Amino acid sequence: MSTLIFFVSWICLAAGGLFCVTGALGLVRMPDFYTRMHAASVTETLGAGLILLGLLFQAGLTLIAVKLLMIGLLIFFTSPTATHALAKAAYARGVKPLLATDGSASSKP
Repeated sequence: MSTLIFFVSWICLAAGGLFCVTGALGLVRMPDFYTRMHAASVTETLGAGLILLGLLFQAGLTLIAVKLLMIGLLIFFTSPTATHALAKAAYARGVKPLLATDGSASSKP
């Protein structure tokens, strides 16, 4: 049983790391503020959640697991809220989204 928990833990840790790297790549590759923010927020929430889940499996039923759950809940509620607040503030300041002008799905950076 402990071998199964070990492998599930490392799968969660690797998948979480992959999502975090994908989010970082999205910050570099996306053309405007809103798409960068979306790429970072979605992958950061899922990536951090998977990393915390993997650490939770490694910790077992201890006080550390309770602390990891508290951190997970904090990230789960604050990350989308902060992203929404940033988007609303950027829109209020006049930052316009980059939209396609010729009707196609792609746009120029």
